[in-house]
Amino acid sequence: MSSSYRCWISSWISAVASVGLLATAYLATTGSEQAIARPLPSDSTNHSLAHPTKQIAQVPPPDNLPEQPPNLPPAGNILPELPPDDDLPDEPLPPLPSLEELFGEPSDPNLPPGVLEGGEETFVVSEIQLAGSTVFSDEDFAELFDRFTDVPITFNELLQVRSAVTQRYVEAGFVTSGAFIPPQTLENGVVTVQVLEGSIEEIEVVGTSRLRPAYVRSRLGLVAQPPINTNRLLAGLQRLKIDPLIETVSADLQAGVRPGTSVLRVEVSEADAFDITASVDNRRSPNIGSVSRRLDLQAGNVSGLGDRIFLGYTNTNGSNGIDASYSIPLSPHNTRLNFEGGYGGSRVIEDTFEVLDLSSNAFYYEIGITHPLIESPTQEISLGLALSHTNNQIRSGLDDLGPAPLVPGADGDGRSKVSALRFSQSWTQRDQRQVLAARSQFNLGLNILGATNNDATGIPDSQFFSWRGQGQWVRLLGEDALFFLRGDLQLATDRLFSSEQFGLGGQQTIRGYRQNALLRDNGALVSAEARLPIIRFSRDSIVQIAPFLDVGTAWDNFDDSADTNVLAGTGIGLIWEQNEDLSARLDWGIPLVDLDSTSNSLQDSGIYFSVRYNLF
Repeated sequence: MSSSYRCWISSWISAVASVGLLATAYLATTGSEQAIARPLPSDSTNHSLAHPTKQIAQVPPPDNLPEQPPNLPPAGNILPELPPDDDLPDEPLPPLPSLEELFGEPSDPNLPPGVLEGGEETFVVSEIQLAGSTVFSDEDFAELFDRFTDVPITFNELLQVRSAVTQRYVEAGFVTSGAFIPPQTLENGVVTVQVLEGSIEEIEVVGTSRLRPAYVRSRLGLVAQPPINTNRLLAGLQRLKIDPLIETVSADLQAGVRPGTSVLRVEVSEADAFDITASVDNRRSPNIGSVSRRLDLQAGNVSGLGDRIFLGYTNTNGSNGIDASYSIPLSPHNTRLNFEGGYGGSRVIEDTFEVLDLSSNAFYYEIGITHPLIESPTQEISLGLALSHTNNQIRSGLDDLGPAPLVPGADGDGRSKVSALRFSQSWTQRDQRQVLAARSQFNLGLNILGATNNDATGIPDSQFFSWRGQGQWVRLLGEDALFFLRGDLQLATDRLFSSEQFGLGGQQTIRGYRQNALLRDNGALVSAEARLPIIRFSRDSIVQIAPFLDVGTAWDNFDDSADTNVLAGTGIGLIWEQNEDLSARLDWGIPLVDLDSTSNSLQDSGIYFSVRYNLF
């Protein structure tokens, strides 16, 4: 690399976000010795907001064969709320609908008649009592009541108390609640102000076709408990508005049959819940063929209950894989039960290792539950718990040896099994100018379901503990201009099988290197990228330029033999988006830390591409 070229790179890096520079300074203290890169045993995944797509089974060279089915995300794909940059929202959050847009103009409470007006005759009230209120107490109206007690007043003045109580309810959002003076005898100077708090006698849902009305009714029922509060109803309708099964929603309150009751009429327009997406990219390991062809099918609301099904097929020149998932809501709170599974087979096709005739077969399955603690258009907080099991076998056809323990920790047949309990927490905060997202996951390996168990220290097995934390910040800089800052960290207490390890290298981590050039038990990553528009062909077609800087480090437990544990890359990307159906990206990454490589693939040259087209 020439001195002028290095100078240009150094100058360019100095313009990148300060967090990237701080990370670089820190990582520089850990050393940057050269070493031969360890190829990826399991591929990177597409972190999709709609579905965390898993990639299937790869077989790397014999010095680092996969111990787990590479259909699982490398180092655990734990952040569906933090997808690749391509899947994050490129536009600010649209304005939320107003109360009038969702409900229409509020109507006066349907109250029973009070006592007849008593003209201008005066009387003295010693005490005013509030009856029938579950929202306010007498103390909340003490100042109001004191103005009308122990002084001569007329009945018309007493009605001002009723009106003030009603107004207090309306201002608090209880627009169908109100107060009245019931017929009563003035005894001991005590007057009772009766409150009739509004309730909903029926939720009427119209406009649904496949979606069952009970799906909408049950979710609004959570916020339609008496007394009716339009602020709560508005929040419930806004949650429906962000539901992927619903395109638009509007509502209005109509007077019910009985006094104080209302009918909530909700009109729903269903969203298109069926998608078929085709994609091509070179994000897979060159060992099994870096160019990947993928076809995904996703259907929402299969049974009308809000369930979702996903099917995916992935193919490279050396691998085939299928994966599937099914998710169904268990309650109106959007608690969901999730099932996932997949199977894949692969073989090494890279010339250097093809003579070994290495192949791999892997499958996995997982069952889990997710529950949102907070769910609104601007904030989401959720918890998840899942039990997963993976089974992977590596074979060598050399001299007809058949199955062989080619990887550390595998049994005599080259098979490794991992069972793990995974507890995740996720948070997303968004407004019209930025998105903040974070996700944490604790992984506890278990000795169940026939999982691999090794007694020797420093040998990976299914008994492990690790933590993965990820975060991302997206900021709108101007019209069509965005800044992305992403961080990723994994810490483990034990040696891990490769499917649980932290990978660095490739388009989704450190550009300028092949997919997962480093694969270690622990790791950290900081990535900064700006997207700047250079040409807009139409309202739905734009081309952006994307300069970036990626820095990361990775290390193993019980092993300090690796010469290189730091990678850094910089470069530029070109992004084209044509409406919501077609997108393409081309990246050129320049490695800032040299790694020995005898391969001449596009990845080793720092070139990555991806094309995605939504067929339906």
